[in-house]
Amino acid sequence: MSEIEQIRNFAIIAHIDHGKSTIADRIIQRCGGLSDREMKEQVLDSMDIERERGITIKAQTVKLNYQAKNGKNYVLNIIDTPGHVDFSYEVSRSLSACEGSILIVDSTQGVEAQTLANVYQALDINHEIIPVINKIDLAASDLDKTKKQIEEVIGIETNNAVPCSGKTGEGIEEILEQIIKVLPSPKGKKNEILKCLLVDSWYDSYLGVVILIRVIDGKIFKNMKIKMMSNNQEYIVEKVGIFTPKPKDVNELNSGEIGFIITGIKNLSETKVGDTICDAYKPLTLPLPGFKPSKPVVFCGLFPVDSSEYQKLKDGLAKLQLNDSSFSYEAESSSALGLGFRCGFLGLLHLEIITERLEREFDINLLTTTPGVVYKVHLNTGEIVELQNPSNLPDPTHIKFIEEPWIRATIITPDQYLGSIIKICQNKRGIQKNLSYSGNRAILNYEIPLNEVVFDFNDRLKSISSGYASFDYEIIDHKQGDLVKLGILVNSESVDALSMMVHKDFAQSIGREVCEKLKDLIPRHNFMIPVQAAIGGKIIARETIKGFKKDVLTKIHGGGARDRKRKLLDKQKKGKSRAKQFGRVEIPQEAFIGVLKINKEK
Repeated sequence: MSEIEQIRNFAIIAHIDHGKSTIADRIIQRCGGLSDREMKEQVLDSMDIERERGITIKAQTVKLNYQAKNGKNYVLNIIDTPGHVDFSYEVSRSLSACEGSILIVDSTQGVEAQTLANVYQALDINHEIIPVINKIDLAASDLDKTKKQIEEVIGIETNNAVPCSGKTGEGIEEILEQIIKVLPSPKGKKNEILKCLLVDSWYDSYLGVVILIRVIDGKIFKNMKIKMMSNNQEYIVEKVGIFTPKPKDVNELNSGEIGFIITGIKNLSETKVGDTICDAYKPLTLPLPGFKPSKPVVFCGLFPVDSSEYQKLKDGLAKLQLNDSSFSYEAESSSALGLGFRCGFLGLLHLEIITERLEREFDINLLTTTPGVVYKVHLNTGEIVELQNPSNLPDPTHIKFIEEPWIRATIITPDQYLGSIIKICQNKRGIQKNLSYSGNRAILNYEIPLNEVVFDFNDRLKSISSGYASFDYEIIDHKQGDLVKLGILVNSESVDALSMMVHKDFAQSIGREVCEKLKDLIPRHNFMIPVQAAIGGKIIARETIKGFKKDVLTKIHGGGARDRKRKLLDKQKKGKSRAKQFGRVEIPQEAFIGVLKINKEK
C-alpha cells in the first residue's frame, strides 16, 4: 500500500451545537494527538470568544496517526468547521481540501437547517459522507427517528450510520474504522509538478503570515521557490509544518497532505484564499478552480464613543483584518458621531463577534450605527451605483429604480409553531416557495429581502419557536424594490447616522416610531426642538421636544404691569428664537442606541 493510500482527509460538518468540536476532541484523544494533561474541552476552539459562546468561528486542522484494526497505520487529516450561517465560507473552503465528510446529527434534535446547507455543499463537490448520530447517552435521544429524518430530509442511506456520544467517547472507534473503510484516499501523484490549494491564511505576530495548504500533486519542501498564480508573486518557503494539533515542523509535504508553510509574507492581502500555489521553476498553465471569494453583505458604521480612541479603533480593525480577510472597513465621518469606519460583514453574528472582539481585545467603547445591506441604484444615465450607506443616496430625480438583495431561506420547525413563523415571513415581505414535512417537523422555503432579515429575524424565530426552529439562508439575487431613504431631522438639521433605507409601505410607521423614541431620549433644551422624519423633502412624521420656560413675570407688580409683562415676554421670545437658530442640539448616545433597538423590535 503506497503512502497516499493511507491518507484520509475529511471535514466534520453539522448544525451549530450538534457536537463537532467535542467529537474532534475524542478523536484527537483516541489517536494520541495530545496527552491527557494537555487535553481541554473544544481543544480546536482557540479564541476565548469561541469558548464562551460554545461556537466554532475559524476552521481548524489536525493531522493524526491511527492504527486500524487491520494492523495498518493511517494518517488522518481532520478539518473542524463552523456551523453558523455567517461562517459558511469557512465551511466551503474546508470541504474543498477534503475527499469526504463526517456528518454529525444530534439524536435529540434531528436534522436542522444548517445540517442541510452543509451537506448539500459537501454533496456538490462529490464528497463521500458518513452519518454519525451523536448524544446517544441523553435520555431524550431517539435513534430511529433521527435515522428516518436523515433518510427523508437529506436522502442519505443510514445503514452504516454510527451511533456515538462525544461526551462519553462511545462509538469513536467505530467512526475511525468507518473513515478507513468508506472514505476514499486522495488522488494525487507524488512525482508530478507541484500543485497546491491555498485553504486559509492568518497572521501570527512572530512568524508573519501562516498559509494553510492542501498539496494536490507533487511535493513542497523547505527553501523551495514557489509562485502564487493569482498575482504571479514568487516566494521562498522558509518553514513547512503540520498541526498535531500543536504546530510541528517537517521537511516536506507530499501529495494528499494538509499542512502549513511560512514564506516571510507580512501582508495578508497577498495570500488569496482559493489561490493555486506552484513551483516557480515549473509553473502551471491552469490554476485550480478555487472558490468564490466571500463578499460582505451587511454594512454598518463603527464609531468610538470617545473621539480620542479613533487611532486605537483604526489599529484594532487593522489587526483583526489580519486574521479575518472576510471583513472590510474604510474611514468615514459623520456630523453627528465624528470620525469612524464603515465596515462590511458576512452577517449579524459576524458583526457581533467583530465588535465584541474590538471592545474586549482593544478596550474600545464602540457605537454601531444601523446595520444595512448593499443596494444597487440604477440611475437615469444607465449607470449602476452600489450603495452601502443610505446617507450617500443620489438625488431621487436621478434614480430610475433601486434593487435590493434577496435570500433563499430554509426554516425547519416543529409544526405547532408553523403558523406564527409563516406570519413573520409574510410581514417581512417573504414569498413562500415550498412547504414539506418530515414527521412532525415542517421544512419551509421562503424568498425574503435580506434587509428584512438582517436585524432580528433569527432572534424572533427562536423566541416564537422556544428555540426549536432553525434557519439558514443563501443570497440569490438583487430584485427591484419600492425603496425610499428615510431621513431624520433634529432641529431642521439632517442626522446622517440615523438615515435608513426602508420599504415605502413601512416608512410612515417606522418614521413615527423613531420620532417618538427620540422625543423621549433627547434632553430638553432652552428652546423648542422639532424632530421630523422625511422622505426627500416631504415630512411624514413629527414630534416636538418642548423647551424650558423661565417664569420672567413673577417680580412684576403695580402700575403698567401689563405692558411691562408683554415687553419681557417678547424679549424672551426673541432670545429663544436666536437660541434655536444658533444653538446646537447634542444628541446623546442613548438616542442612537434607542433607535437601533426600534429596528430590532420591528
